[in-house]
Order: sequence, then C-alpha cells, then structure tokens
Amino acid sequence: MNVLITGGAGFIGSHVVRLFVENYPEYHIYNLDNLTYAGNLENLKDIERQSNYTFLKADITDETHINELFETYKFERVIHLAAESHVDRSITDPLAFVKTNVIGTMILLNSFKKLWSNNYEGKLFYHVSTDEVYGTLGVTGLFTENTSYDPNSPYSASKASSDHFVRAYGETYGIPYVITNCSNNYGQNQFPEKLIPLFINNILEEKPLPVYGDGNYTRDWLYVQDHAKAIDLVFHKCALGETYNIGGFNEWKNIDLVKLLCQQMDEKLNKPKGTSEQLITFVKDRPGHDLRYAIDASKINKELGWKPSVTFEEGLSKTIDWYLNNDEWLNHVTSGEYQTYYQTQYN
Repeated sequence: MNVLITGGAGFIGSHVVRLFVENYPEYHIYNLDNLTYAGNLENLKDIERQSNYTFLKADITDETHINELFETYKFERVIHLAAESHVDRSITDPLAFVKTNVIGTMILLNSFKKLWSNNYEGKLFYHVSTDEVYGTLGVTGLFTENTSYDPNSPYSASKASSDHFVRAYGETYGIPYVITNCSNNYGQNQFPEKLIPLFINNILEEKPLPVYGDGNYTRDWLYVQDHAKAIDLVFHKCALGETYNIGGFNEWKNIDLVKLLCQQMDEKLNKPKGTSEQLITFVKDRPGHDLRYAIDASKINKELGWKPSVTFEEGLSKTIDWYLNNDEWLNHVTSGEYQTYYQTQYN
C-alpha cells in the first residue's frame, strides 16, 4: 500500500510517520511536506533511511505538482495533516490559512478523485482536523461528533471549511473519507510557538511567560503519541464517512497548567520552588479567544477501543525531559525567523 502523509515533517505528522514506518514495513510511507517554519526533517532523522520511507518536498497548494505526484506514486490512502495551525498567526495573516488549509485540501481532494474515481475500493482520504471548529463551550458540556460548527478564529474557520469540503466530496463524488477532530496536542518535537514548548524555552532563557487575559481559558490536552496511536486505529478500523473526536479526557485551565509546568521545571532544574512562577506575566488577550474546549472521546473509545495511555502529569514530565535532553534541536528551531515572530507577537 502506498500511503501519503501530508505535513509529515511537522509536530503531529512526524510522530504519525514514524509510527507507520516502524509498524507497517509492508506499506510505503510518502512524507509530503513543504518544510515551512514548523516543518523540520530533524524530527525524523532516526527513520530517514528506512526502505519503506520516502520524503517528498512539495506545497499542497501547487496543483500541478500535486497532480504529478499522485500520478507518479499512486497514493492509495492519504492522511492529511498539513496545515497552518497557530491561532495567533491566523489573526495576523488569515489569507495564508485560507490558502493552505482550504485551497490545499481542495487540491488534494481533486488529485485523489482524479486518480481513483473509477475504483475507490480499498482507498481512503483521512482528514485530520481540530476541536476548534466547534467554537467555544461554557463552564459545562462537551464537544461531540454532532456538535454544530461555530468557529471563532480565522484558523478554526479555515479548518471548518476544509472539513465541509471533505464531507461534500464524499457525498457528491463518493470519495471514501474519515475525519477526526482532536484537542490540543503536546509532546516532543512541537515548535515553540505553542504554549508548552514556548514556556519550557522561556524558563530556560529566564524570559517572561506570557499568559493571555486572566489565564482561565480551559483546554483539553492530548499527548501527541496517544494521538498518533488513535490515527493508526482510525486509519485501519474506521467506518467510512464517519467523524471521530480524539481528546485526552484532560481539561486544564491555562494558569493551572503553567503553574504545574513551572513546578516540574523547578524540580528538574534544581531551582528553588516558585522560581519559574515568578516569570508569569499576564498580557493583553487575543481577539476571539474561545473560553473552553472539551472533547467527548467516548465514540472512538467504544467503537475502536482507544483511550489515552498517560496522565497529563506523566506526559508533561516526559515532554519536559525531551526538551531538556534535546537542546540542540531547540536551539536550531528558535533561531532566525522564530526570533522575528516572537518579537512581533509578544512584544
């Protein structure tokens, strides 16, 4: 089987690529990535020479190139992870999110349809999305697969649009598809624009820890390796045309998460208790900030048998240890363009 994984050099994608390359030697895994700021082939150095792995540098918005790749490699199944994914960046440059997340998804759908429209047997277009398409929750309730879409940021609107197009192609053209909507991921290899690696890096550099608003925004957190295992299960066992929510059963207010991270960092760095907490700095809230996300992941648990393998405290500890033991990786990704972004966003 020829399997295309888009965005495979990114955070979640690299974990999925590694899992598939190592666990399914009978598959050939094609990792397609444009290597923008968050795509990093260092994430996959350990498997780059495997015989069932091929890297393809390409932009999913380049229709001619994508069509050529589908014709050449005959991708039978697609796991589509490539996306612009940072809400703050979407507020600054929303059109970039429309181009990649909407147009890019459309081009992949068209190439897939063009290649396989005469025989979809055994084929699959697997679209990975986010819980942010559902909007915001109050203090109670959970997002289910039947929750109405109500996106509030350019990022979540672009992902909602791509979800709708995948379903529309399924209904109109018969494309065999599945969609998963996941909660906030954390873990190894995450680019430090996201909260947890950003704050690990800032504590190491003794920089302020910028917390939006009052810090009471609530998110459900999912360990990235658990997410990769869920993607594996959905890929092999899903019912076509279905949606599965993937969450960590693990809600944390931002301020409580940051304090836990500070506590663990102080312990691991042998600093006096409370040292890192002194770096917490409350900053002006971002526009359209959703109050709370919380995933009901009971469907994937009951139908496919998936559940998280670690508690948040365990996963956070493993994550911190990885960053502390991979300072060379961290130094590489926080140079150059990252510094310009950071100055613009937080100063």
